[in-house]
Amino acid sequence: MASVKSAGGKTTEKALSARLWEAGIVGYRKQWPVLGKPDFAWPGLKVAVFVDGCFWHGCTRCNRPSKSNLKFWRKKVEDNRRRDRRVARRLRLAGWSVLRIWECKAESDAALARIARAVEERRNA
Repeated sequence: MASVKSAGGKTTEKALSARLWEAGIVGYRKQWPVLGKPDFAWPGLKVAVFVDGCFWHGCTRCNRPSKSNLKFWRKKVEDNRRRDRRVARRLRLAGWSVLRIWECKAESDAALARIARAVEERRNA
């Protein structure tokens, strides 16, 4: 596994970044150095957005689990999900608003609306 390097969701990040920019939702930082390294963060507002890869985090809609070494991959995905919950809980305790969005839905209008709503709520608080 150490030899498998993450692509960092670059394609998904670029597409979502473009959608955010078009919608006027600006001021974010990518890969902000806070617990969990959110894909997008508004540090001053304490809003963190994680775009979860469908394969690595086990999207129930489109993930097709590996047929080889099934036990390993089930554990890997469950460990990722457990870590996601732990990171989100700790960030929330530190005052952050945490959004988790599936990779397959990252460019959707619904995802964009969720992010916009979270950012606006913090700006108006």
